[in-house]
Amino acid sequence: MKYLMAAFLLFSSVVFAQELNCTVTVNMDNITPSSRHLLDGFSQAVSDYLNKNHFTSDNWVGGRINCGMSIFFLSATSDGNFSAQVVVTSQRPVYQSNKNCLMLSINDNMWSFTYQQGQAFILNQSTFDPLTSFLDYYAYIIIGYNEDSWEEFGGTPYFNKALNIDNLALTSSFSKGWVISSSSYSREGLVEGLLNDKYRPYREAFFQYYYGIDFYENRNKAEGAQKIANALKMIYGLRNSVDFGSVVLRTFFDARSGEIVQYLKNYPDKNIFVMLTKIDPAHTAKYDAAMGLN
Repeated sequence: MKYLMAAFLLFSSVVFAQELNCTVTVNMDNITPSSRHLLDGFSQAVSDYLNKNHFTSDNWVGGRINCGMSIFFLSATSDGNFSAQVVVTSQRPVYQSNKNCLMLSINDNMWSFTYQQGQAFILNQSTFDPLTSFLDYYAYIIIGYNEDSWEEFGGTPYFNKALNIDNLALTSSFSKGWVISSSSYSREGLVEGLLNDKYRPYREAFFQYYYGIDFYENRNKAEGAQKIANALKMIYGLRNSVDFGSVVLRTFFDARSGEIVQYLKNYPDKNIFVMLTKIDPAHTAKYDAAMGLN
């Protein structure tokens, strides 16, 4: 609680109506020139929607969350049906520092929606819209991850809002990408995992991990590294109770594997990297390099 209050005081001098500072980029190389014309103004409309709407119920205390949405269009039809791959990222400031650390790096390759040139983007979360509901979902995921890093389970209200959107999506004709499937990522898999009690210790470790980073940068590097390592050991302790191939844990390590190596490169017990190869085999090469094995 003391840590949360310190973070609150850091940002409390400024109250924002909006929560996000989102940079939106669009790539239309894979669709025809006529389809690209249908998307005139689309990037700005998405940016305005994310940056000018208020997604939380209270006044937002603190700085806006720096985030990004890179949209790669995959296909388009003449009547305005589009599919896209989207990379969603967000950053978090390190406490009392000019540094930022990566919070999210999600590659979502199954966004399908309809759009007509000049179409209005209206915030209405009581019904599902394949375009704006997707944006709402990720707004809440970004906010939830940010809040979980400052307070244990602080992101729960926002993850619940994301789950509500997912539930609306599951009964729509645009359920692909939302429902859990054999693919490596789904929006349902992410948010249901975050709210599942068996991942509760992971979320406790998530908070401790960022406390360790803040401690490393502000107080003592050796003690901060120990706190980061302890948080990773907490996650390792879940190996018999959760699926380490789950969306939740893949999302954690995909965003942080490089950062983990950077913060623990001088950590005296190199067995921490052996442990990481067991729970995050996708990034074994990074951990082996940290141990001097390649």
